[in-house]
Amino acid sequence: MTNAETKDPPVQLGLRANLAQFSLLVAVNAMVGGMLGQERTVLPLLAEQEFHLNAYTAGMTYILAFGLAKAATNYLAGTWSNRYGRKPALIAGWLVAVPVPLLLIWAPTWWWVIVANLLLGISQGLTWSTTVMMKIDMVGPHRRGFAMGLNEAAGYAAVAVTALATGFIAAQSGLHPELFYLGIAFAALGLGLSTLLVRETRGHAEAEARSHVARSDGSDEHLHAQLTQREVFVQTSFREPAMSASCQAGIVNNLNDGLAWGLFPLLFATAGPSLGKFGILAALYPAVWGLGQLGTGALSDRIGRKHLIVRGMLTQAVALGVVAAGGTFGLWALAAVLLGAGTAMVYPTLLAAIGDVAHPAWRARSVGIYRLWRDGGFAVGAVLSGVVADLWGVRAAVWTVAALTAASGLLVAIRMYETRRQAPV
Repeated sequence: MTNAETKDPPVQLGLRANLAQFSLLVAVNAMVGGMLGQERTVLPLLAEQEFHLNAYTAGMTYILAFGLAKAATNYLAGTWSNRYGRKPALIAGWLVAVPVPLLLIWAPTWWWVIVANLLLGISQGLTWSTTVMMKIDMVGPHRRGFAMGLNEAAGYAAVAVTALATGFIAAQSGLHPELFYLGIAFAALGLGLSTLLVRETRGHAEAEARSHVARSDGSDEHLHAQLTQREVFVQTSFREPAMSASCQAGIVNNLNDGLAWGLFPLLFATAGPSLGKFGILAALYPAVWGLGQLGTGALSDRIGRKHLIVRGMLTQAVALGVVAAGGTFGLWALAAVLLGAGTAMVYPTLLAAIGDVAHPAWRARSVGIYRLWRDGGFAVGAVLSGVVADLWGVRAAVWTVAALTAASGLLVAIRMYETRRQAPV
């Protein structure tokens, strides 16, 4: 059915033409980030102090559950959003999120926490993936990095604020279930805004597909509109150089984040800082990561994607080395800032690179596949860092991940080409 038959206004691409909906989706993604942030400071400490999980591998099981669930749902989100629409997928994600804080509040055993994180992973896979797709749909090809920067900045700034808030609440009242009341508010706001105010954007992707122009250098001539799901998976994951390089960098990036989420609070506790300082350290990394993306996403639109990704991965490797070598609040705070800065260079830029290369007709599927690999990094990080920490200690786990991160950056430098499309003059 055409726009004229439905009396809908004609679809327009671009940030200015879609500013109201774009801004609304930024707010929705902040709620998505808040759901994740409620766990960052206190859940590793609850595992050790309340549920008495002394083995690092056992304590990381909730991150493993979250990562596997989110990765699998990311893969499905692209297909579902193409088939049923972006908005239904977004609403479904919020419905899955509703029981998460309640399970964390009422948890009598660690298994309740694992189930809560399975649901959180499914919810995050649907909600975060869909807000990414909707923003890419609306802005068109020339502001993609800026759009991803805003999207990820909102999400991870909310992670930081919520992690800081829960840290200070815990410092005042202890590790109590009331810490997760914030999650109830985020779920209610996110579901309400998504249901009542968000509009479908699949038509924007269809409009861009109709006007899609191949790259002038011919590097995407094989990436035509009619690809099967298997062909999209193979191109994104292995065959297409820029997209496959982005996928491996995404895995390593979230491997870092899984390490930071699960083991950093336990390492910091060895120096004896208060729960309030835990909150500061837990918030610094996602705060710099989140706010930094306001600049790095737009910067990648001007200078290109590849070099920003390489520099970001190497900066993360240096930051992890400082964490492993450090032992004071000041050094760890510096490392958190560096880690956040490196991640800000990488996170929106990888998404923008996937959006640059993928054909609009199957871009949502490609984004879902990239996010499958990227968020699978949580699961890889939980297992790898937990096992290494149990065998040789937390610092050895951090050094191991630092080496992997440096190797990943070098692989991007070798394999990836520049994907940014020049704006017409």
